[in-house]
Amino acid sequence: MNLDDWRSRINSLDEEILKLLNQRGTAALRIGELKRQQGLPYFIPEREAQVLDRLVAMTEGPLGGDAIRAIWREILSASLALEHPLRVAYLGPPGTFTHQAATRRFGSSTQLQPVRTIAEIFDEVERGRAEFGVAPVENSTDGAVSVTLDRLIDSDVTITGEMTLDISQHLISRATELGEVKRVCSHPQGLAQCRAWLATHLPEAVTEETPSTAAAVERARDDATVAAVASDMAAAVHRVPILRPRIEDNPANSTRFLVIGRRPVSPTGRDKTSILFSMKNEPGVLFSILQPFAVARLNLTKIESRPTKRRPWEYVNFVDFEGHCDTENVRSVLAEVRQRCQFLKILGSYPAA
Repeated sequence: MNLDDWRSRINSLDEEILKLLNQRGTAALRIGELKRQQGLPYFIPEREAQVLDRLVAMTEGPLGGDAIRAIWREILSASLALEHPLRVAYLGPPGTFTHQAATRRFGSSTQLQPVRTIAEIFDEVERGRAEFGVAPVENSTDGAVSVTLDRLIDSDVTITGEMTLDISQHLISRATELGEVKRVCSHPQGLAQCRAWLATHLPEAVTEETPSTAAAVERARDDATVAAVASDMAAAVHRVPILRPRIEDNPANSTRFLVIGRRPVSPTGRDKTSILFSMKNEPGVLFSILQPFAVARLNLTKIESRPTKRRPWEYVNFVDFEGHCDTENVRSVLAEVRQRCQFLKILGSYPAA
């Protein structure tokens, strides 16, 4: 076959794919009608995770798992939009890393709602103005996002998912030379992730914290003496040039995001559970609380302590581990843990990233 033959073959395949996608869309509309009649939730995270895992396991190439997930994420997003427009809150304005994470997680057919602060992400979900929210929880370079952990202590939302996004920070400005930059703006974590580079290349510039990386780009858009530390997506959205690419101090820089909602997620077979607990200030008490996890061979993937902000030197501990709270072994472990600590809260079980 020559080039024209292969192009003709591609055209035929595209027509067949389009026909099948429209058939899938029709099926999605019927499913939406049934869910509406029966009062069922439109978006079920565990169902989506099972669909993607099944397709990735089936592929024989040359498309790999990441490509399959990206393609089907958009197909699922478009199908869900036919059933019911899904509202998802994220830290705005458009162009933030949280915006990027929300788009990658829910697809471009979702109604993404930018809000001004991480606290407002929780507010939107708690008050039912958004079905889900996407919030950063920790960065591989700069550690935990305190606001997210603090809201999880008191909020009644449930963690329904997680994802990890590779983070590349860029210096974005209308300035044409570094010497023209007098002020560098970004979210506190953005500045922290580029601290060494900024000290070396812009030692005289003043740093200023903004509510988000995209808000910093808006500052840079309006003032050529200001540079923002933000994503290439933010630069494109706000049409501000990248003055220096990839300025993060650690090239292996990534951020973990949580998806929060109001409905618990059923087991998928590849799950993670997040809890928090408080304990008495006594010798050996932390060992006693964590011991049941070791006995049951449940792998802890994170442990983090945070002040409660209610009494001085009072802390809560956040723990993530592999497993789902609706399985027998995890139920048994959590029952034991509950007896050994002062307070235990299950934040959610969800498909692992």
